[in-house]
Amino acid sequence: MRGPRPRLPALPALLWLALAPLPGPAARAELRVRVRLPGGQVTEESLQADSGADCVSLELRAADGALVTLTADFRQEVKIFRALILGELERGQSQFQALCFVTRLHRNEIIPSESMAKLRQKNPRTVRQAEEVRGLEHLSMDVAVNFSKGAQLSSHIHNVCAEAKEAIYTREEDVKFWLEKGECPPGFAVSELARCWDGSCQLQRCRLCPDRWKPCICSYSLSIEWYPCMLKYCKSRDAGGKVSSYKCGIRSCQKGYTFDYYVPQKQLCLWDEET
Repeated sequence: MRGPRPRLPALPALLWLALAPLPGPAARAELRVRVRLPGGQVTEESLQADSGADCVSLELRAADGALVTLTADFRQEVKIFRALILGELERGQSQFQALCFVTRLHRNEIIPSESMAKLRQKNPRTVRQAEEVRGLEHLSMDVAVNFSKGAQLSSHIHNVCAEAKEAIYTREEDVKFWLEKGECPPGFAVSELARCWDGSCQLQRCRLCPDRWKPCICSYSLSIEWYPCMLKYCKSRDAGGKVSSYKCGIRSCQKGYTFDYYVPQKQLCLWDEET
């Protein structure tokens, strides 16, 4: 996940996906897609949608064994990344380490939950690769999140980040956005971490820190290798010659993220060592 990586050619337009109607006013659905990782490995990605709660979730296992989850809460405009990272037992780490990063969900980042719930594929054995590679996003997560207050912003924080109670991070600018909307509860964020980004903490990057037990600024990178980022529209003409458009498929994207955040000791960031 670090540095440029060779990519295979993108697949043709995803005509294998149909936006099939589902019964009832709200629908829950799960789609499993086989996805090719940058190193050539194939993994299975799970996409879940709940149009009633207006949210979607994507989960896949990365090449290094980490379990990566993205949850998009459209109603609250919240995006939650969770990573369950395999620990290095021989170096004194626990079996796995959990991280959660909470950011603002922007419009048109991912297709709506109601459209995601209707997706069907004709050939489940086909290995997919994103049609569009979106640019790497580098985010400074300068604020810690109070887990007990998280559900007041988005109920999904309480469910998704349960293993990462002491390692949930967001950005000061996103907190301001939610506060202006009146959705961010008092005590949601612990802003003291922000001072570590203005130089007053004198913190090193973990990759440069020689002492494994000192605090430092850690970097963690993850990638959502395949997700439906846009709807495709087709045109039809009726008997009178009138042209209309309708949803007929999706466009798939890949996007990588790098998160910088505070850790109380380098031992919690051993992957970010200088090579």
